[in-house]
Amino acid sequence: MEKWINSLMDTLGAPGAGIAVALENLFPPIPSEVILPMAGFASASGRIGLLAALLWTTAGSVVGALALYGVGALLGRERTLAVAARLPLVKVSDIERTEAWFVRHGAKAVFLGRMVPIFRSLVSVPAGVERMPLPLFLVLTTLGSAIWNTAFVLAGHALGDNWEQVTGFVSVYSKAVLVAAVAAVLCFVGIRLTGMVRPGPGVRRQRR
Repeated sequence: MEKWINSLMDTLGAPGAGIAVALENLFPPIPSEVILPMAGFASASGRIGLLAALLWTTAGSVVGALALYGVGALLGRERTLAVAARLPLVKVSDIERTEAWFVRHGAKAVFLGRMVPIFRSLVSVPAGVERMPLPLFLVLTTLGSAIWNTAFVLAGHALGDNWEQVTGFVSVYSKAVLVAAVAAVLCFVGIRLTGMVRPGPGVRRQRR
């Protein structure tokens, strides 16, 4: 992975870092916590300009997010509800509650979500489903991405040859987010299964 990213930046310069970040949005296994510090290190070694690295990585983030926004917009609300109705343990009412939450807090979710591993890509899809105004989506995505990217590019620039120290810190952060997400899913499944086996109203135990 590191060799491929390095090769991309050696061949294309700062735009190569932007392409790598755009692909990271579409394919989360490509980690931004590797791409961004590497771009910072490349700027420290004079291979690319620091400002160019910041601009191109942020542009890549916006392009990737915009593609996922388009996926959500094409999927649409009705298709999302139809898919949810076919999923086990998921009720249409769950999606409707999520939709209502996103309508109330969508701006904060898009902005802050750009700084949370895993969700930084996924948050663009519900924004597209709910047809968040595109100018607002672009502004929030650009600001959130710029903050995230700048922090890691500058860290890589400052650490130089030791840029990999950044990935260790972010790895712990990412794992904590993943554990929290898995715990939330397990909690949801547990509550839903408990509700399915619990006797409904009007059901009485038979007397012996």
